[in-house]
Amino acid sequence: MHTVVNSSDPILPSLAAPAHRWKVLATGFIANASFAVAFAGIPMTGILMRTDYRLDNGDLGMVLGLLGLGAALSELPWGWLTDRWGDRRVLLCGLSATALSLLLMAWLAVPHAGHLPHPWWLWAGMLAVGLFGGSVNGASGRAVMAWFGPGERGLAMSIRQTAVPAGGALGALALPALAAGPGFAWVYGLLALFCAGSALLTWCWLYEPASTWSAGNGQQAAGGAMPLRAWSVWRVALAIGILCLPQFAVLTFASIFLHDVGAVGLIAISVSMALVQIGAAVTRIWSGRWTDRHGNRRHYLRLCSMLSVVMFVVLALLTAVVTLLAPDLSFMRSLLLMLVVAAGIVVSAWHGVAYAELATMAGPRHVGTVLGLGNTCVFVIFFLTAQMIPFLARQSWSLVWLAAAVAALLAWGLFLKPAAAHN
Repeated sequence: MHTVVNSSDPILPSLAAPAHRWKVLATGFIANASFAVAFAGIPMTGILMRTDYRLDNGDLGMVLGLLGLGAALSELPWGWLTDRWGDRRVLLCGLSATALSLLLMAWLAVPHAGHLPHPWWLWAGMLAVGLFGGSVNGASGRAVMAWFGPGERGLAMSIRQTAVPAGGALGALALPALAAGPGFAWVYGLLALFCAGSALLTWCWLYEPASTWSAGNGQQAAGGAMPLRAWSVWRVALAIGILCLPQFAVLTFASIFLHDVGAVGLIAISVSMALVQIGAAVTRIWSGRWTDRHGNRRHYLRLCSMLSVVMFVVLALLTAVVTLLAPDLSFMRSLLLMLVVAAGIVVSAWHGVAYAELATMAGPRHVGTVLGLGNTCVFVIFFLTAQMIPFLARQSWSLVWLAAAVAALLAWGLFLKPAAAHN
């Protein structure tokens, strides 16, 4: 099981146990999905949270933003610890602490029988879930990169990244129903159960591969230097974060938009948001496999960015038509739903490819650190998006979607050009 493999690729897994890599991938997938159900699923309860907790859109933005702020503050430290402690320890600590935080929220931060908990409990709980849940990305990404060879990492990382839309789809379908029925205590309790189960799976399956990958003699940014000193690494990390702005705009506030502007019902909203997540999962797997075969990650990332620009400009224009001309909503509702779903899928299809590219640029000794950097940028944008959208939406929802288009255009400019790629 632990025979050392001599290879020119320092991240090549042990050939003595090739089947075990799929267990490692499954562990990383489930760990990411457990956190994704929380950070992508809780916003799907936004309409009910706004009512039950008696929040306005600005308050709701703060609550959801704190979840992203916690992850933004912790992603880079967790990634640094992963490169030094290993994947197993970090995931066990992070998932267990996330489960405990959610259990405390189920006890202290839920409204019941006309009683509202103090807002500090809700704010502190969301922040803690983000702080501890930020452990899953860098640790699981490092594990996947360690166990899969260079011709498979785009696919493997894309499969791992489908955990985010898969968890989001589960959250979109399950959490609003739980919040509307038995209440938010069940929402937080279910999320805690997911995280505890992931920790158990990590304990059973995740360990270091028997390989020379930790020797650090592979490709690294800036000729083997610490990747945080390389502008090319920062460019890709910033592009990943900025391109998440339009994605988060859909995931966090599209339900509010469809309800307030399109007069769409709760069931239709939940189904449409689940379709976004399912479509994102399918396209992430396809894109990982396709870019592995063609060696064109950077071209693909720039293409997704430009397609996102087009989709959100069209969505802004359609929103202006609905808002200003107030046409028959029975027809426009279908157009709004289809366009939101399509835009959400396009702007969510690229994650696995981007993280595989970032990890490859950094080299084997710094995988956890650079994935932490990438997700720090992601969750900083998550927090800022949650604060920005309520302000822009008060002016016009078209401004929200135009801001999303501008962000996608900035990401297009930051992603490195294909001519410089070394996939």
